[in-house]
Amino acid sequence: MPESASRAAPPRVWLLTGYKAGDNNQVLALAEALEWPFETKQFRYRAWELLSNRLPGGTLAGIDKGDSSPLAPPWPDLVITAGRRNEPVARWIRRQSRGHTRLVHVGRPWAPLECFDLIVVTPQYFLPVRDNILHVDLPLHRITRAGLDAIAHKWSGRFADLPRPWWSVLLGGDSGPFVFTPEKAARLAGWLNDAVGREGGSLLVTSSARTPDAAWAKFLDTVQVPHSAWRWGESGGENPYLAYLALADRLVVTGESMSMLAEASTTGKPLYIFDLSDCPHDQAGRCPRWWMRRRNYRFKPLSHHLAMRLAPRRMRRDVSRIQDRLVASGRAVWTGGEWKDDNLIVVDRDITSAVERVQALFVQNTSV
Repeated sequence: MPESASRAAPPRVWLLTGYKAGDNNQVLALAEALEWPFETKQFRYRAWELLSNRLPGGTLAGIDKGDSSPLAPPWPDLVITAGRRNEPVARWIRRQSRGHTRLVHVGRPWAPLECFDLIVVTPQYFLPVRDNILHVDLPLHRITRAGLDAIAHKWSGRFADLPRPWWSVLLGGDSGPFVFTPEKAARLAGWLNDAVGREGGSLLVTSSARTPDAAWAKFLDTVQVPHSAWRWGESGGENPYLAYLALADRLVVTGESMSMLAEASTTGKPLYIFDLSDCPHDQAGRCPRWWMRRRNYRFKPLSHHLAMRLAPRRMRRDVSRIQDRLVASGRAVWTGGEWKDDNLIVVDRDITSAVERVQALFVQNTSV
């Protein structure tokens, strides 16, 4: 940013947050990286909020004003938002400011792309190349190496009885076309038994809010190497997720979770992706069609498969594009593959690129 702009008062920033932790985390990550003061606005949505996305110009019709943060002047210079539900609110705010407010959206918007000054989007969405769209490799997040080092210092003694190297295993769960079955859990545990058995060490395992009970139980029943396991929502004490990231000598992550992949890649440690799809990458072309599996007739898998075939291209979502990019760049390998010491570990520049693009929105106007 030019020196004249850096001396000006920072923009007034509002963050629009909702019910999805992943969306909120990305909004906060960008705001914190900008280092501008910000105010967070939280909303409770009405049952018919989906209809508000179809109304032109922005509206507050989809939110419950009594249970939501107040919206009143002075209007912000910048709104950062994510998620479909907050788009009409962001556009309404800009209308009240007579077009002064700049809108930054993280993720794929439902509104026309020209409604936003900047869109920060990841590869699983099929958005075009445009001047107001920044394509980044991974979701934005708040994990830093300095923060992980501080956590490692705090936690390192708690696992001193477990042999090194420590393999941190981050288990996700059902999401879109991915269904975490007991059979897949057993396959992952079996691979870890072989890998840790050859190299030595132990497992630091955590589940997530989406991990099915049956998959978790099968994983633990199959694991035969030394391990420490923490069950999300049931195990007592402090959630060790960040400690597992900080302490890991190796990382193994189920591939359906974009945020876990992004956060794990920040550590700079060898990263293995476990393919949760029904047709893993090493079995391509040899698997039954998706409609031949009963579990794919549940709402989320079915809606995903239909959307990938019937929806307009920009409304589709394919997480495998993120997985493939991580592997192609050398930042990760598939489980079953071999991590080599000369694998390329790329420094995460996504958040830096996003900050630079947001700052550029204000370079020409130093009076804000």
